[in-house]
Amino acid sequence: MAGSTRRGVMVLGVLAVGGRALAQDSRNPESRYPERSVTLVVPAAPGGGGDFTARLLGEALTRSLGQPFVVENRVGGSGNVASAAVARAAPDGYTLLLAYSGTHVANPALFPNLAWDPVRSFAPVALVLRAPHVIVVRKDLPARTLGELAEYARRSPGRLNYASSGAGTIQHIGGEQFARLVGAPMVHVPYRGAGPAMNDLVAGNIDLMITTPPAVAGLVRDGSVRALAMAGPVRHPLLPDVPTTAEAGFPGFELEAWFAVYAPAGTPQPAVERLSATIGRVVATPEFRRRCEESGTYAAYMDPAELAAFTVSELARWSGLIQRLGIQAE
Repeated sequence: MAGSTRRGVMVLGVLAVGGRALAQDSRNPESRYPERSVTLVVPAAPGGGGDFTARLLGEALTRSLGQPFVVENRVGGSGNVASAAVARAAPDGYTLLLAYSGTHVANPALFPNLAWDPVRSFAPVALVLRAPHVIVVRKDLPARTLGELAEYARRSPGRLNYASSGAGTIQHIGGEQFARLVGAPMVHVPYRGAGPAMNDLVAGNIDLMITTPPAVAGLVRDGSVRALAMAGPVRHPLLPDVPTTAEAGFPGFELEAWFAVYAPAGTPQPAVERLSATIGRVVATPEFRRRCEESGTYAAYMDPAELAAFTVSELARWSGLIQRLGIQAE
C-alpha cells in the first residue's frame, strides 16, 4: 500500500512538473519558435545578389530549424516597399527582412519622409555577409594602377566618366567618393541596371566603374576590362592579383555592401536570439562560406547587440557621406 502511495505521489509530481512546463510553454510561444513557415522578405528581384543571399540563407535555416523559410521578393521604391512591409508586419518572428546596406542605411538620407526607420522600426537579428567592390576601367585607358588613374583624373578634370546602375546606388556613391578623394571631378553616367553599364565599359564608351568581383572576373581574365584595386580590406580570391586600395596607396577608400536580417520592432527577444544563434552556426559552416565565396561575397556574422551598434554607425557614416557628396536619388 505504501509503495502504491509513493508511486502515486511520483506520478502526480511528474504530471505537475509537466503541467507547469506546458503552461510556461503556452505563455511563451517564442520558446518553440518557429512553429510554422517564416517569410524572408528581400528588396530585390529574383536572380540578383540579394535574392541569392536570401535563398542560400533560407535553405540553411529550413534545414536547421525544421520549418520552411520562404523568400518573398518585394521590389519597388528602391527597396523601400520591402522595408515598409516588414516594419508594418506583426512582431512575431514570422516575417523577416533581409536588408541590403544600400537600402537600409543609405535610403534614409536619399528619401525624405520614409514610412520606416532603420533603427526604431526593426529588431536587429544578425549580419550575414559582406560584398566587396572592385574598381575597373576600360582596357585602353592610359592608367594601369590606381595612382595612375588619380593622376590622369587630376590632369584632365571632368574628362573621366564613371558608370553606375542608377542615381543614389553604391556605385554612384563610390564614384563620387573616389572623385572627392583624388581631388578631381568626374562625370556620373547612370544606367538602369549594372548590365548595360558593364556593356558600355567593355565597349569603351565608359571609362570607369565600381562593381562586384563576380561581375567582372571573367572580363578581367580575358582582357576586356582592367581591374585596378579592390575597395575593401583584403584581396579577393576571384581576383587574387588585384591589390587593395590600401596597398595601392589609398587607405581611406573602401566600399563594401552588406546583408543583414532584421525583424519588426517588438519581436520577442527569445525568438530573435534563437534565430540569431542559428544564423551564426549556419554562417560558420564551410558549405555556406564556400558558396558565398563563389558568389563574390564573404560570410560575416554579428549578433543582435553587435548589429544594433553597427547599424547606428553605418547609418551615420552613409548619411554623412551622401550629404557631403551631394548625392541625390532619381
